[in-house]
Amino acid sequence: MKKILYTFALSLLFAGAAAQAATVSGTVTDKTTGKPAAGDTVVLVDVQAGMGEAAHATTNASGKYTLNEPGNGPYLVRVTHQGAGYFIAAPQGNTPGDIPVYDVAAKVQGVFIEADVLEVEAENGQLKVDERYFVHNTSSPPTTQWSRKSFEIVLPEDAVMGSIGAQRPGGLPTSSQLEPDGPKGHYSFNFPIQPDDGDKDTLFQISYTLPYSSGKYNFKSVLSLPADNLAVLMPKSMSLTAGGGLQFKSVQEDPGVQTFLLRNAPVNKPIEFAVSGTGSMPREDQGSQANGMGGTDAGTPNAQPGGQPGGGIGAPIDTPDPLSKYKWWILSGLALLLALGAALLLRKPAGGVAQAPQPLAQAAVTHTVAAYTAPATAAGKNSALLNALKEELFALESEKIAGTLSSDEYARVKAALEIVLKRALDRG
Repeated sequence: MKKILYTFALSLLFAGAAAQAATVSGTVTDKTTGKPAAGDTVVLVDVQAGMGEAAHATTNASGKYTLNEPGNGPYLVRVTHQGAGYFIAAPQGNTPGDIPVYDVAAKVQGVFIEADVLEVEAENGQLKVDERYFVHNTSSPPTTQWSRKSFEIVLPEDAVMGSIGAQRPGGLPTSSQLEPDGPKGHYSFNFPIQPDDGDKDTLFQISYTLPYSSGKYNFKSVLSLPADNLAVLMPKSMSLTAGGGLQFKSVQEDPGVQTFLLRNAPVNKPIEFAVSGTGSMPREDQGSQANGMGGTDAGTPNAQPGGQPGGGIGAPIDTPDPLSKYKWWILSGLALLLALGAALLLRKPAGGVAQAPQPLAQAAVTHTVAAYTAPATAAGKNSALLNALKEELFALESEKIAGTLSSDEYARVKAALEIVLKRALDRG
């Protein structure tokens, strides 16, 4: 009799555990072929357990997978396809966790630079440059360009590197690395250029300083991909002189900033221009002006079209400033923080002028909370914040694994993000 009762009690316990256990299931589809992605590894990542792997599965012939959640989460679902990782926040309830993936190739047709934007300012004998590349992938069929040389760039040979960042279409900024590639000043990003997500493209950003004791610097930029636009933004107190017969168009929109625009920049040929003078970019009240553009923060990477980096710059040269939808995203203090993302927060400059950034923990929280477009409802806002936090924690863990983040920095930033995550979960 005791044995029967014991067996019955165990069955009740197991039944209760099974009733509480949740599952995540979905379909992984190869958007390059339009077919199910069979044989891909799918992992359930526990955000609150050091981004540990909580469950594994392999997609079947129909691309389907099922993962058992051991607790309440939150979790991410990561699928690896041809070596490239794609992930989503684990869906709640009975919502399917469908994940699109793309085949990978070292070189893909349809990858081009929409804009190479250099923001230049000078003081104390140094030239400070923040350079951003907005890169489209319009490949058909859609294919991810990824290799050790996914995106090649050429910087001035005497550049002292600062922060380096990258951002996938629709994702959050994260720190990245540049690998030396050939002659001095030649570098490559080992970062996937995924197909565009609607009007969202891939962003690469580098900040660096240059010697400027003479008050003049001659640039010889070289682009490895076709570029619709190359733009130089600088204070009104500085001057630009084009070289090599190039025609830069002066496009004026903001009273404190001047923009020089070169359309259809040549590929693999020097783009020569000189800058002179001194001055700093205006930063006061730009957040409020950005918010006036369409009622949304143009400094936010996920802002809607009009403030969204990666929107088209296809208007003819004699129309109003074609960089207007980029302008305040590029210039505002909040935008600078978001665009640099973890690169500013997690990496110390290799040299150059010392800066006084926010404390790491405070800056990490500011970056993550600000890096999403707030939905209209409180529930929607909390859900968006959770997704932003999950993705940032995922990126943070990736940096730790890659060895680009010290243990102390990792602990401080992660602790700050987990505090915000816990508060968001409590409100949910």
